[in-house]
Amino acid sequence: MENIKGSISIITNSAVLIYLMKGVAFTLVISVTAVLFGLVIGSVLAMLRNYCNKGPVRILKWLATAYIEIFRNTPLLLWIFVCMIFCPCPGFLEHKMFGLSSAEVKLLFKTVVALVLFTSSVIAEIVRGGLNSVAHGQFEAGRSQGFGTVRIMWHIVLPQAYNNIIPTLLSQVITTVKDSSYLANVATIELMARTKKLLSSAHRYNGLNTVNVSDVFVLFGFACLIYFAINFTLSCMVRSIKNKRLKKARQAQLAQTLNAANST
Repeated sequence: MENIKGSISIITNSAVLIYLMKGVAFTLVISVTAVLFGLVIGSVLAMLRNYCNKGPVRILKWLATAYIEIFRNTPLLLWIFVCMIFCPCPGFLEHKMFGLSSAEVKLLFKTVVALVLFTSSVIAEIVRGGLNSVAHGQFEAGRSQGFGTVRIMWHIVLPQAYNNIIPTLLSQVITTVKDSSYLANVATIELMARTKKLLSSAHRYNGLNTVNVSDVFVLFGFACLIYFAINFTLSCMVRSIKNKRLKKARQAQLAQTLNAANST
């Protein structure tokens, strides 16, 4: 019982809580950054794979396909270690930032690059599904208005595609938040890494001068609750959006049925 009380006293320590909350902030920033950059890169990859079907531009389709398939079918942890070794860092990262040392900043940059590369390959297939859901007649309608291919994609096709993939994209955000925990394997500063680091020095906070099994359960259980709270909130958003869309679809179908009945 004394061990459990000592373990619980760790997470009630204000300094420990602040330390872990900073880890939560870094987890969210890393995840949002990966998704935003992944969406940009993934959109380009999806368009290259979908529409570069003729002439010399077919090589772009092959390159995009190779990129997507290689990253989607290999482990994220592999690319984290690859980027740790081979990814160069910009010069401006040689200084302290966000309260981190220059070494931690460079480490964070490399691991985020790995997460972006991996996430973009997954998002590319999500966006490609959205592009395929847009009727081909939208292209013809755009051309009839004098739009070029770029303007058709930017003003007509992509907005509809993104609108169709919002639930799936939010589901990918949930996956990315969980995937960010892989970064703890190279000692970065997100939530799971901070939890592991805190566990190694738990004897300083539990008043028992030793690390106990209960410390493991309490610290990782607390981290589990935080991950659950974040992802459950996002899951509720996904379900809400899906239910609203289903409701709108049913209302549209009902209205169409009523109109057909009235016309007869």
